[in-house]
Amino acid sequence: MSSGKQNHSNQNEDRLTLLARSLLTGFIGGILWSLIASIFYYFNFMEVSPKSLLLTSWVNASWTDSWLGNFFTIIIAGIVSVAIAFLYYILLKKVYSLWVSIIFGIAVWAIVFFVLQPLFPNVPHLTELSLNTWVTTICVFILYGTFVGYSISYNYEDWQKAKHPQSESSQ
Repeated sequence: MSSGKQNHSNQNEDRLTLLARSLLTGFIGGILWSLIASIFYYFNFMEVSPKSLLLTSWVNASWTDSWLGNFFTIIIAGIVSVAIAFLYYILLKKVYSLWVSIIFGIAVWAIVFFVLQPLFPNVPHLTELSLNTWVTTICVFILYGTFVGYSISYNYEDWQKAKHPQSESSQ
């Protein structure tokens, strides 16, 4: 009986570890891809910076135009990305497919630029943005979705294989 409780406890710990790894993946993905998007903005590949989406739409302080504004934007992107990773974990963690992760990235892009666009007064409507901005932002979101989604699905698949090693050896 004690062994059964310990086994159940270990499974709960493993599940929590899997969730924590998924949330950490989201945080790192948000930081990484917002940093890359900031670099693309700096080199004029796109007209919309992560800062205009996440910070200057709500804060009108002078420090937002300095390196501190960029730093806080990247941290905020990591925090927002934790929520996005949690959504992926709940809905799609069992789907181990690169295509699903790509579609997830496109869906996040569409939500940001179509559904949530009225929340960002500093961001022009998508029809007013250049083709370079369209292509660059879609590519960044596809890579973000692939990084976060495929990593979460891979971790889940790896956890399943570790949980049931006999089913893998019998194949």
